[in-house]
Amino acid sequence: MAKRDVSDPRRFLDPTVIARISPLDLRARQAVEGFLSGMHKSPVYGQSVEFVQHREYVPGDDLRRIDWKVWQRSDKFVIKQFEAETNLRAYLVVDSSESMLYGEARHRKAGTLHKYEYAATAAACLAYLTTKQQDSCGLITFDEDVREVVPPRSGLPHVDAITKALHTSQPRAKTDIRKILQRVAESMPQRGLVVLFSDLLVDRPPLFQGLEMLRHRRHDVMVFHILDDDELLFPFSGMTRFEGLEGQPHLLCDPRALRDSYLEVLEEYLTEVRRGCTRIGVEYHLVRTSDYLDAVLARFLFQRMSQRNSLVRR
Repeated sequence: MAKRDVSDPRRFLDPTVIARISPLDLRARQAVEGFLSGMHKSPVYGQSVEFVQHREYVPGDDLRRIDWKVWQRSDKFVIKQFEAETNLRAYLVVDSSESMLYGEARHRKAGTLHKYEYAATAAACLAYLTTKQQDSCGLITFDEDVREVVPPRSGLPHVDAITKALHTSQPRAKTDIRKILQRVAESMPQRGLVVLFSDLLVDRPPLFQGLEMLRHRRHDVMVFHILDDDELLFPFSGMTRFEGLEGQPHLLCDPRALRDSYLEVLEEYLTEVRRGCTRIGVEYHLVRTSDYLDAVLARFLFQRMSQRNSLVRR
């Protein structure tokens, strides 16, 4: 990968990723609420191309919506109801805590993305796609508090505001995930899509409480769980000094003595996170920084489009 100009906020708009995902759409899996006509399911009924059901005619209904074929068969007046389509409000929530900088020097030397750069690039490219399809997109970056807020708006010029906010939010502090997700829930009065990008190196109860708040408000929620290859494989050998992040102490040890126990605890942690998200109804994706981002996003978008189409056919 070519080295990126780290002083340029638009570095997060990777042209390779943009080219791969541009033919696709970001679809909501469930009903959302918006002001404009769009491609996403709405919780209200209206006039669109997708028929839902009949209901009995009552005085004052638009006569143009009477199903005359039913009247010919049954001598009853019924109204055709269609599924209203709406525009999507998406909130991209990006972890900018210190742990997201893991391996920064190594990745910078290799021209690859560390966790924050990976998360910010994914968020910026999804913001581009969302605004391109005439939906609105907002951004929140956080550590122990909210760092940057970009309210949801549509239009491609809005993407510049998002990339600048991602550039400004350089990781530095701890994570307070429950407080942040509560803030997101309170800032979204209508149903929408929330996409969380984080390494989720937090206590699980506050994480699940925050996600449950979002789901209780009927938001469509998904998580990109982004981890470095080193965190997943623990490839260290020889005496190693591990530097603590987010207030954790440093540790000097022989990693070979820790590897089996570390991988066992890691598997338990990943299983707990995955099962917890599934129980709450949150879409979960584990991603490593070595994964090609264009392929990760394309697969995610295609799955969402396929789920939407399968629901329509039923």
